[in-house]
Amino acid sequence: MPKRLLNMSASDFAATSPMDLKQAILASEGRTIMAENVPSSQFLGGVTNAEIERAAGADLLLFNALDVFDPVIAGIPDDLNENPVTWVKRACGRPIGVNLEPVDNEAEMSESRTEIPMGRRVSPKTLEKANELGFDFICLTGNPGTGVSNDAIAHSIKLSKEHFNGLVIAGKMHGAGVAEPVMTLEIARKFVDLGVDILLVPAPYTVPCFQEADLRAIVDFVRSHNVGKSIEEKVLVMAANGTSQDSCDSETIKKIGLAAKAAGADLQHIGDSMNGICLPQNIFTLGQALRGYRHQIVMLSRSVIR
Repeated sequence: MPKRLLNMSASDFAATSPMDLKQAILASEGRTIMAENVPSSQFLGGVTNAEIERAAGADLLLFNALDVFDPVIAGIPDDLNENPVTWVKRACGRPIGVNLEPVDNEAEMSESRTEIPMGRRVSPKTLEKANELGFDFICLTGNPGTGVSNDAIAHSIKLSKEHFNGLVIAGKMHGAGVAEPVMTLEIARKFVDLGVDILLVPAPYTVPCFQEADLRAIVDFVRSHNVGKSIEEKVLVMAANGTSQDSCDSETIKKIGLAAKAAGADLQHIGDSMNGICLPQNIFTLGQALRGYRHQIVMLSRSVIR
């Protein structure tokens, strides 16, 4: 049985399998944080956004708006002669994933469509490239205006299970420009039935008409689904703060985080709205609220050479 994520060091993360990582998150009882960043931007000179987020308390790192056919990561060494993703994984001592977007060209839009390159879209080729780059998980979701629909996500879950070796996360943090509900119990049932590893749902207070009770209803369904299942078949629930509220005041960050934990989220996501990164102090605030000062400082203090 793997360690819970709270007790894992860099060498544990480097050696863990996708299912062991999933079990480690589950065993940490709602105290895992995934921080998103745009790796081509640079919040501070001389360091990658991923390193800043890890130093602030992130357990899992999620790259957004990365073209997997041309992966640009600002802040890596100029003379780097290796895969930049594996370098960042080693530098941070943390698992790293990437957003791939299930664009629906037929979706009814509620705003102007934003076109994105093929290297950011879900396809067999991008999924296989994600394997080659060494990503530990993928997140099937949509950025603002990209036209990602829940039907396209459902199709992409099936595709990803065929072509990607790591964990599959799926769901919408916000509308992504499509005129449809972001998340409902019915949508959650569909994604769970398709075998998603981690169901992404909005955190309470981050999108209209989604409160603690809505998250709790989905969590109750997922936990009922999980009874008697192996870790391969179990589904975790991730509550996402993906509507630029990652730059809120600390009291709002704590309110969103504690509401999501109380409703049963297994892990929590925080977004990248400040020049491609979350405000570092808000990752720390969320971590301290979810797991307390003791676990927070131990996680931050463990060296990547352990």
